[in-house]
Amino acid sequence: MDFSIGELSRRTAVKVPTIRYYEQIGLLPAPPRTEGQQRRYEKAAVSRLAFIRHSRELGFEVEAIRALLSLQDHPEQSCATADAIAKARLAEVESRIASLNALRLELTRMVDECACGRVAECRVIETLADRSHGHGPLALG
Repeated sequence: MDFSIGELSRRTAVKVPTIRYYEQIGLLPAPPRTEGQQRRYEKAAVSRLAFIRHSRELGFEVEAIRALLSLQDHPEQSCATADAIAKARLAEVESRIASLNALRLELTRMVDECACGRVAECRVIETLADRSHGHGPLALG
């Protein structure tokens, strides 16, 4: 059984331009085409694209997904590389959680200390104006 890119998109909840992108960067093999140049996908493409989508949802970068796909394509290999990739991603997530928890604590403190008086005494404005805290886009990432 084979189907069009639109059907692949419906089956995997991955948009057509994203499918084309995954083909361009080599995560998804380019499928055979009809005489009219329409892409025709086999059932294996559904599984592979679902794997890619789930990996992206978990925040894996393209190169990590490429490595994981290669491992999946060669199941006789040790899973040590897959474990290392997952552990690295987990460390990134834990770091991000720690950073977000620190931001939550500061925002909670800022809001809790607000006296709801005049702006001149506003703890929210005062805290945001204090450049010594050093929070910003880099603190999240």
